[in-house]
Amino acid sequence: MAYEERVCPLQCQGQQLMGILTLPETALSQATVRRPGILMLVGGAQYRAGSHRQFTLLARHFAAAGFTVLRMDFRGMGDSQGEAAGFEGVAADIDCALDGLLQAQPGLDGVVLWGLCDGASAALLHASADARVRAMVLVNPWARTEAGQAQAYLKHYYRARLTSPDLWNKILRGQFNAVAALRSLLGQWRRAASPPAATPELLPIRLQQAYERFRGPVLLILSGADLTAREFADLATPGSRWEALLLASRTTRIDLPEANHTFSTRLWREQLAQACLRWLTRLER
Repeated sequence: MAYEERVCPLQCQGQQLMGILTLPETALSQATVRRPGILMLVGGAQYRAGSHRQFTLLARHFAAAGFTVLRMDFRGMGDSQGEAAGFEGVAADIDCALDGLLQAQPGLDGVVLWGLCDGASAALLHASADARVRAMVLVNPWARTEAGQAQAYLKHYYRARLTSPDLWNKILRGQFNAVAALRSLLGQWRRAASPPAATPELLPIRLQQAYERFRGPVLLILSGADLTAREFADLATPGSRWEALLLASRTTRIDLPEANHTFSTRLWREQLAQACLRWLTRLER
């Protein structure tokens, strides 16, 4: 075994949070290079293990490669106390987790926030206000708006469905409900054609401003078979501020064309892990 795991209880505004610290076998104080730690932020209604234990397995993979990793349950999730606040209400949880990680391993060279889905969005919203954050790994970030979701459906889902043998087999067998499909298509079309005004309150605008305030390196990983990732990628229209951010030298973008939202096969999870490790080793000093 090339890692060690310990329970790491965290205190956040009078509530106890459950954290799991995954450590490399070699004590950090004996290491010859200075490495950042990794704080993993789960997305959606998940706890620290994640879908199909992906966070557990990734944390062990990173620790076996020499990186200290903390993953935790946000308040109200898993084994943590308190009420769930959603990804826009977890700044205090992240702050306490950073405290806990750096107290447990004071020799770390800063921390990388690693987030999936709205965990990535929470990382973006937090990072620029916290000097302990050296870098971010954003995996399939959540930037949902009703119009953005509808545009992603029209551009990516329906286009793929038209070339799907399964669809045409259903049509030939008379098992295709054309009326329901047409009604759904028109509904998506109406939502896509009515985007909200670009106000400062809109989530993609707030994420863009947070990205601009954070000056550190960012690894962006996007799955090809994921409408959440496609919606985020579609923000980078030609000439937009999002396009400038994603083309900036401090941004590294990696697309995994076959992977789904949670990297649910061993192959996709290993592709994700290897992409992260190649980038993380560049942060060593």
